[in-house]
Amino acid sequence: MTEQEIASAAAALAEAERSGTQLEALPVAPASVTEAHAIQDRVVALTGTPVGAFKATAPLDKEPTRGLIYAHMIRQSPARLPTAEVPHLGVEGEVAFRFTRDLPARGTPYTREEVAEALVALPAIEVVSSRYREPRAKPPLEQLADRNINGALVPGAEIADWSHLEMQSLRVTLFVNDEPVVDREGGHPTGDPLGVAVALVNMMREGTGVKAGQLVTTGSWTGLRFLNPGDRCAVEFAGLGRAEVVFDF
Repeated sequence: MTEQEIASAAAALAEAERSGTQLEALPVAPASVTEAHAIQDRVVALTGTPVGAFKATAPLDKEPTRGLIYAHMIRQSPARLPTAEVPHLGVEGEVAFRFTRDLPARGTPYTREEVAEALVALPAIEVVSSRYREPRAKPPLEQLADRNINGALVPGAEIADWSHLEMQSLRVTLFVNDEPVVDREGGHPTGDPLGVAVALVNMMREGTGVKAGQLVTTGSWTGLRFLNPGDRCAVEFAGLGRAEVVFDF
């Protein structure tokens, strides 16, 4: 993509955010992760919206990615979210981390140990929603350009001493309207939530770095489910805790 094409795609997404309208497609689609990230960054610059968190992926056989989560769309559990703010009402139960100190830009990669020492852990519900009318019909790079179709993040209470948790085999239960719809041990896409946080830090070290207080959510343990207005959702991780959200009409 040219700079003009990145600017055009970002302008379309920024206008959709301002107006609450939904796009059918971008005027020009990204062809790489780098271009999709550049569109995200340009949208943030256009809207002037502070970034409070990231959704990160670190597939074993693909390039890592990050989606920007706006600070005002982080709602502490138990949360109530108007459907108008997150109209697609997707939910994913996730393990997230909060950074307790800055990890600034630098030339050398951060080690796993350095990142782990700067984190507290918490349960979270990522709310999936988009500026596209049909987000799941879009190719992955177009989804990524739209902040990886993030709508909101609902974090639960954090724990500082999480090193004893066997993250690859935590028991997770997802409830919808008080009924368990997922109940199993494990389920993280890579089995290594901390590794995803490390990947995020090393993506960001080439730009702005990460700031104390920002969060990173590290991938769905429960799959993606779409709910309805009025539904209640909760996720519970054994030893880590619970997060809850209600979608108001």
